[in-house]
Amino acid sequence: MNEIYDFYIAGRMRNKERILEICDMLEELQISYYCFLKNEQSHDKAGLDINEQPEVLAQSFENMALDSHAVQTIFQADMEGEKRSKNFLLVLPAGKSSHIEAGIAYGMGKKCYAIGEYDVTDSLYLIFDKIFKDKADLRKFLQEGERK
Repeated sequence: MNEIYDFYIAGRMRNKERILEICDMLEELQISYYCFLKNEQSHDKAGLDINEQPEVLAQSFENMALDSHAVQTIFQADMEGEKRSKNFLLVLPAGKSSHIEAGIAYGMGKKCYAIGEYDVTDSLYLIFDKIFKDKADLRKFLQEGERK
């Protein structure tokens, strides 16, 4: 896996539909990305069914031991995907893990973006270079070629 991606897409498993809509848009615009929801290979290695209902898969994963093979496999795949991505995009609403991934991306010096509404203002949201209101706003940004 030596591919370099334009974006790393992060979000909450329970927000699967919205995340996949963003993935579809990136594919349409021929923009490469890594998304945990599209990484069937790591899920297979972890013994997880990526096509399981989001709530069922999320609950199953959340109840695993941190040192389990499945958790370690997903962690390694996601961190490798994040390292190999030029930019970071958080799809809101998102959970703790996704926000941690945003901090990692920021610490790596990547351009960080978010899409959607956040529940409350948090000064740490200043790590995002831009927070897009919706898909139309993100699409316009991507089509104008403002990203690096």
